[in-house]
Amino acid sequence: MDDTPDLFAWAEEQQRNRAAEAADAPAPVPEAPAAPAEPVSGPVMLIDAFSQIFRCFFAIRQLNNSRGEPVNALYLMTKLFLILDREYPGNRGALLFDCGKVRFRLELLPEYKANRPPMPEALKVQMPKIEEMAQAFGWPLLRAENYEADDLIGGFACSATAPVLVVTSDKDLSSLVNDRVHLLKPARSGGGFKECDEAEVRQEFGVAPELIPDYLALLGDSVDNIAGVPGIGVKSAAELLNTFGPIESWYAPDGTEKFTGSKFAAKLAGKRELLERNLALTRLKCELPPEFASADRVLARRAPDWQRIADLCAENDFRSLLKEIPAEPTPPSREDELF
Repeated sequence: MDDTPDLFAWAEEQQRNRAAEAADAPAPVPEAPAAPAEPVSGPVMLIDAFSQIFRCFFAIRQLNNSRGEPVNALYLMTKLFLILDREYPGNRGALLFDCGKVRFRLELLPEYKANRPPMPEALKVQMPKIEEMAQAFGWPLLRAENYEADDLIGGFACSATAPVLVVTSDKDLSSLVNDRVHLLKPARSGGGFKECDEAEVRQEFGVAPELIPDYLALLGDSVDNIAGVPGIGVKSAAELLNTFGPIESWYAPDGTEKFTGSKFAAKLAGKRELLERNLALTRLKCELPPEFASADRVLARRAPDWQRIADLCAENDFRSLLKEIPAEPTPPSREDELF
């Protein structure tokens, strides 16, 4: 079983809580009609929230504040926000969250992501604090029912006309890379990030970015509980796609198959249905929900509230991070320095 925690279950729980709160709340005052959608006015940064939260949680396994509360993910996410604010300033962007498992993917594969263990309690209790810290840095927190974070990122990236940077460790999002959309991946050694362009994707996977869904359809994805074609590995998948093109072009209306007579013919025999299903699972749903149609408004970032950030750092004993805050917040009263 993969040890990636079931962040979707947590997201579904939060969605139920929000729905219950909305049902108990007074009816909202109708808003004025939204202005027509406009292109995003400037560079955009999209953060794959769970990808980074999960990475931060496991990077440091034991870190508690003076109250004994776990703060490992919160601490490293705060460092992440500081680095992004310092090295990649901008006024358009968001953290994108999953909102439970997507219905159409479960209809295709009921076992989709069913191999994940529950989210660790030590991470679950940090989620509200991480969201509060993100908001203090001015990041909008975006989620939509029946959309995974990857889908929302794809929707914003494909609709934007300005340059887009996607902060992620997820290989699925490599399919978005082009001359305008790049990935920011956490550097393997040291701090900071490595920017990933089309050449980097080709070097890592052996195929062009637009063929990443096909590549994953052939290989499968153990993290998402998607079975691939037996006997097809990374080199075979790349060779197949570079030789025969995208999977959808392999099968002609008259029943002929491009790979007939190749060394892969036996392995691919009878796998058309599997591959078509996998493609439907691995492709991003890049149409934005109606509430996010005006991307320029939705992605507008506020300036960081440095006093609030300093207060949250002090509350969790992150005194070393106070030195990185580019302001003069009121210093905390505690004299001990834990982190």
